[in-house]
Amino acid sequence: MPTPSDTLDRLPPTERRHPLSTGLDTLGTRALLELINAQDATVAPAVRAALPALTALVDSAVAALDRGGRVHYYGAGAGGRIALGDALELGPTYGVGPETLVAHLAGGPRAADRAAEHAEDDAPDPADPDRPGPADLVIGVTASGRTRYVLAALAAGRATGATTALLTGDPDTPGAAHADLLVVLDTGPEVVTGSTRMKAGTAQKLALNAFSTALMVRTGRTWSNLMVAASARNGKLRDRAVRTLVTSCQVSAAEAADCLDACAGETATALVALATGRPPADARTALAAHRGRPFAAVRALTRAPGSTGSTG
Repeated sequence: MPTPSDTLDRLPPTERRHPLSTGLDTLGTRALLELINAQDATVAPAVRAALPALTALVDSAVAALDRGGRVHYYGAGAGGRIALGDALELGPTYGVGPETLVAHLAGGPRAADRAAEHAEDDAPDPADPDRPGPADLVIGVTASGRTRYVLAALAAGRATGATTALLTGDPDTPGAAHADLLVVLDTGPEVVTGSTRMKAGTAQKLALNAFSTALMVRTGRTWSNLMVAASARNGKLRDRAVRTLVTSCQVSAAEAADCLDACAGETATALVALATGRPPADARTALAAHRGRPFAAVRALTRAPGSTGSTG
């Protein structure tokens, strides 16, 4: 029969007690914040150590999109909400939606703004119209590496022929059995035992930010280091779009604003139109033919005047 110490030894790192915080409730405010901050400083190195695995994950995601598939995030609780936030931000930043990357949260949409711990033990709905297919990449996000909802999603994804990956804080996760790719963010025990919204959650945020940003850049959703795929739907975004067009196309602010208006606020359409001297309709058609990738659209119109051409 296992002893209590044996059981504790088998806990994932994120569930173990931190030896430096056992006196947490005796600390003054500044000392408490110093301790939390010192532990936070260990997160970025943990993410850096995972860069080789993240590189493979980005490359796998690029391959999935190139073959017509999608990327799926599956998560529960704090980690699931971090994944959901990452997915949602791709719309205003890069102009992509669930046709490219979709997040699944245990408990459904209602769990986005309220706790739904009971749902962590449920399997994803097999009838979900957004369920993965064989061309897709499924990424599970779980700090402990043991969340049933996430592991069930990986198993179901693998059964369909999808590529699977697990983002976890446990190097010895049983979920590795269901994952083609394993990304370990080894942040260790939390200042408050088991509170994985702290270091583990910060690591998830950093890793997913890096993953999705690299994916968008690799799939042509930027122009140099400029955001060009989002629409100018408010004053701030319009000002940014005008600056982007001025910088990238060497035109005046007035010319950029006029073209943006002619393109219904579509920054990428305006960029392609200005860069090629073609009307908005041609720019829009070229973007559609090249999956929203401005550089590819410009190259096609430049190489084949009068047609959208093909970049292969």
